[in-house]
Amino acid sequence: MIRSDIRRLPTWLRLPTQKPGKLGVLRRTLRELKLATVCEGARCPNRGECYSSGTATFMILGESCSRECRFCSVPHTSPEAPEPDEPQRVAEAARRLNLCYVVVTSVTRDDLTDGGAGQFAKTVEALRALEPSPGVEILVPDFLRRGSSIGIVLSSRPDVLTHNLETVPRLYPTVRPGALYDSSLDLLRRSAASGLTTKTGLMLGLGETEEELEKVYLDVIEVGVKILTLGQYLQPTREQLPVARYWRPEEFEEQKQRASRIGIPTVVAGPLVRSSYLAERYYRRQR
Repeated sequence: MIRSDIRRLPTWLRLPTQKPGKLGVLRRTLRELKLATVCEGARCPNRGECYSSGTATFMILGESCSRECRFCSVPHTSPEAPEPDEPQRVAEAARRLNLCYVVVTSVTRDDLTDGGAGQFAKTVEALRALEPSPGVEILVPDFLRRGSSIGIVLSSRPDVLTHNLETVPRLYPTVRPGALYDSSLDLLRRSAASGLTTKTGLMLGLGETEEELEKVYLDVIEVGVKILTLGQYLQPTREQLPVARYWRPEEFEEQKQRASRIGIPTVVAGPLVRSSYLAERYYRRQR
């Protein structure tokens, strides 16, 4: 049963006001190039900090998702056709913002034959063509478990491939309907086996147990993941799943130590941690 006070954010989740910094330049660039970010679509709590420093996670393939994951606030209306010039617009945004590390994600596009894999590959190619070429991290969906689509993405050779497990296997039917835990693990395994730095993330606070988390840590190290992120699930709107529990900062530290002891090389854990947050820092740290 959900406690009546669960909607009240604990003090450690209340963010300070950010200085504007490069916010204006970033927003103008996104508007002029007609680009979306997952920062807004998923209501990331760190978007103010990232925007003020001039960084964002680009979201390609439109702003409407073909799935209805119960934790996500990205719209689920009919997706639009991919835009052929989108990869070049992402690269132009990276050039204008002088980014040395670019993170690209997408909505899930089960309606497309390749699940959007080709658009990811073209975007990586466009970014690689920049001088100087930035580091590239892609955060991908499961491409409806199509092996050929996964192969297209792996062949594009990003510096980091991220695919988030999101939660423990028991909660998949509730949290990630349409996804399969074992298939997501297999995608991570294929990525690591291809030589890419491979990363995944989990949300805590959906009803998972510590025993279940430890089993996921063991699975993650077995498939070759190098970077694991652990963050607090926050209900984006009343339409999504409620928070079952707020994990305290010291509990995140305990989970970080536990995952590290199991053998995961880089573990980033904290209430406000998200898979793309400070992505470059943690990629460089584990190289």
